[in-house]
Amino acid sequence: MPTESLFQENIPNTSRIIYTPSDFAKLSLLHLQEIGSRQATEPHTNERENLASYLFFMVRSGSGTLIYDGVKYPLTSGDCVFIDCKLPYSHSTAADDLWNLSWVHFNGPTAANIYQKYIQRGGLPAFRPQNFNGYLSIFYELYEIASKTSSTRDMELNTGISRLLALLMADSKHSEEAAPGTKKMNLTEIKHYLDENYNKKIALDDLAERYFINKYYLTRIFKEQFGMSINNYLLSVRITHAKNDLRFTDKSAEQIGIDCGIGEIYYFSRVFKKVEGMSVREYRRLWR
Repeated sequence: MPTESLFQENIPNTSRIIYTPSDFAKLSLLHLQEIGSRQATEPHTNERENLASYLFFMVRSGSGTLIYDGVKYPLTSGDCVFIDCKLPYSHSTAADDLWNLSWVHFNGPTAANIYQKYIQRGGLPAFRPQNFNGYLSIFYELYEIASKTSSTRDMELNTGISRLLALLMADSKHSEEAAPGTKKMNLTEIKHYLDENYNKKIALDDLAERYFINKYYLTRIFKEQFGMSINNYLLSVRITHAKNDLRFTDKSAEQIGIDCGIGEIYYFSRVFKKVEGMSVREYRRLWR
């Protein structure tokens, strides 16, 4: 538990909480390391590397520059940054437009994989968010939680950081402008088609032809929007229907495999075990 002397830094125009999570939080949760805000009073540069931390910060006013892994990003009011602090980085306020920043340093056993997912989805180190006030609201919530004494504080911080990451994931799609005939509504239509026709044989070529979309482009933008490939999404829908039937009907496993679109029992059993980590029979016995 941090002492009160660690909470507020005695630097003018700075409000900072240096946080020490419990051993449980370090091993099991997304945990806070530091959170704060600062209005720059003179030009300055912060420079770090090899820090076991992930940094999110918002430019609330003013402007400046981020240099991350050798690449320079100009920043202005309303911009956000999300980076892995193991890589070298620095950020500097503009001399003639001193900035006001709010930041969150955090880490956790799943943080590296989450950051990699962010990058895979097209997330950028510096970006213009769709909902700046949403980030600001989460920042205030995290700051308030870190400021209080509570036996559930680490769990509450984990929840808040998870909400921050969910918002970052929503902002991580930076795909090129869609070509004619590939409007975003088509993806919703395609997803609905998969939801309704999961029990049928669905080929990528047929899907692309049905919606007048190049199959390679469709594959890419579907994954960007829904976070998984078309095949994996369809498998997820089929397995979900299979689990429902195993729990709430008396249909045989052979029939369920066919009804959910996976196929004959030998293939259905193999696929089900790969996805769920247990056999069809085990699942039915444990969950009924």
